[in-house]
Amino acid sequence: MIEANARRPRVLVVEDEEPIRELVCFHLDLAGFDCTAVGEGREGLRCATEQEFDLVVLDIVLPSVDGVTLCRAVRREGVNRDVPIMMLTARREESDKVLGLESGADDYLTKPFGVREFLARANALMRRPRSTWRSGPSSAGQSPLSLLGLSIDPARRRVVCDGSVVSLTPQEFNLLYVLASNPGLVFTREDLLARVWHGDVFVTDRGVDTLVKRLRRKIEKDPANPTRVITVWGSGYKFGDL
Repeated sequence: MIEANARRPRVLVVEDEEPIRELVCFHLDLAGFDCTAVGEGREGLRCATEQEFDLVVLDIVLPSVDGVTLCRAVRREGVNRDVPIMMLTARREESDKVLGLESGADDYLTKPFGVREFLARANALMRRPRSTWRSGPSSAGQSPLSLLGLSIDPARRRVVCDGSVVSLTPQEFNLLYVLASNPGLVFTREDLLARVWHGDVFVTDRGVDTLVKRLRRKIEKDPANPTRVITVWGSGYKFGDL
């Protein structure tokens, strides 16, 4: 529940179906959110580039610029780079869901959807303040790490891989730091869900696998044969032994 005198969280809704766009914005407004609604991808990208939001809701199939491309563009740079993103789409195949999550989305809800579930997911994504999404958990007490060709600086949220700076999302950084802080220790998917997502979003075990896949693409020379983030079959994941 948002207090009367508090700033209303701002949500960008990019949805080309007008009835759905109006329905989503109507209920978000009742729940205390301030909505900016657009009906096509190019305008959505312009808004995401020029204005600061607390949550972005994207359809995948959009005129001019599709939702996956828009999501990737938002994640690459700009004021909303670390803002939570929810995909809202009629595409129900697992491959579509994986594509949406791999593009940088934090949650994925298929149409038709229940308004109560949508609001519950939106509120879950919004439970942490914006500053936490930007910086992740506090770096107090976290030490810099240097191992297996990686330099990880938690205070600056900076990773250097084989001499080159790597741009990671907050979740990718948190996952890497958890694993690299405990080389050789196996973490189950449930462990990683608790440590990286803190129970604040609707994420399944598959979400952990998707995040690992995204991270490997950025820090492994050969993502198909990783040497840093390693799968322990039947158990979970670990950072490579030193």
